[in-house]
Amino acid sequence: MAKQVREPIQVYLTDQERAQLDRAAKRMGVSRSEVLRRGIESIAERPLSGLLRDISAEGYVRPATVPPGEPPPSCPVAPLDTLLSELDADRQDR
Repeated sequence: MAKQVREPIQVYLTDQERAQLDRAAKRMGVSRSEVLRRGIESIAERPLSGLLRDISAEGYVRPATVPPGEPPPSCPVAPLDTLLSELDADRQDR
């Protein structure tokens, strides 16, 4: 049998999510970690074709907290040789 490797993962939950997790663990008679593992397995076993539609409809995926909009303007970047010559000039002034 292959050796299992465990890695701790930190997840921030709201009070409501924590209460839901606690209720599910109590109802199932397992640890909170086991509830999370089973949830991951449940999602991983679903066919990809309807997964996003299904988990969105069931409330597993929440809408973005920031509405879509214009991306921030990007600042132009100077060519490297220009930046290096400005750096040299700054060093000479010291």
